Amino acid sequence: MARYIDAVCRLCRRQGEKLFLKGTKCNTEKCPAGKRAYAPGQHGEGKGKRQKLSNYGLQLREKQKVKRTYGVLEKQFRKYFKLASRSKGVTGKVLLQLLERRLDNVIFRIGLGLSRSQARQIVRHNFVFVNAKRVNIPSFLIEKDDIVQVKAKDKALTKLKDNLELSKDRSVPGWLEFKVGDLTARVLRLPEKEDIQQNIQEQLIVELYSK
Repeated sequence: MARYIDAVCRLCRRQGEKLFLKGTKCNTEKCPAGKRAYAPGQHGEGKGKRQKLSNYGLQLREKQKVKRTYGVLEKQFRKYFKLASRSKGVTGKVLLQLLERRLDNVIFRIGLGLSRSQARQIVRHNFVFVNAKRVNIPSFLIEKDDIVQVKAKDKALTKLKDNLELSKDRSVPGWLEFKVGDLTARVLRLPEKEDIQQNIQEQLIVELYSK
């Protein structure tokens, strides 16, 4: 399974905004994107203010932001776009819905993972069950009325509960119902654009891929 393995904080600095890829660290003074609010590289600080982007640059930057936020590489992201373009509804909104429906994103949204990267590890370590069946594929797409449960023992269970405590200020989106007692989430409905707690201009991505 291909994934990005280099330093993720430089991605936020390149983007020019926090993508919250490091969990709770992003909200502390230790966040590199906060301490060094300029692009990475030897010429990043010397450029001063960021250059004004062209229309293509804006479209590309928005695509990169969404890819990095959800931890998806180009090949898989393009597959999501093709699937969204063939589906009923507005392509951009369907694209975001597909990304939100990823199993690793669900684990992140309910607070068991402090970041999507950590949530991906939880899925890969065989802790997650969907409708009572073990699923270890982070990109697995959940459906309405699915039941997602996380089962772990001893040290792993303690870590999950610690994550819940650290992420208690992050609210569970309205399309999910989460029961802390048995670490179970129910999918009440499919996610909508309004459920995403980040400013994403999906139309720019549609324009980029439609050229």
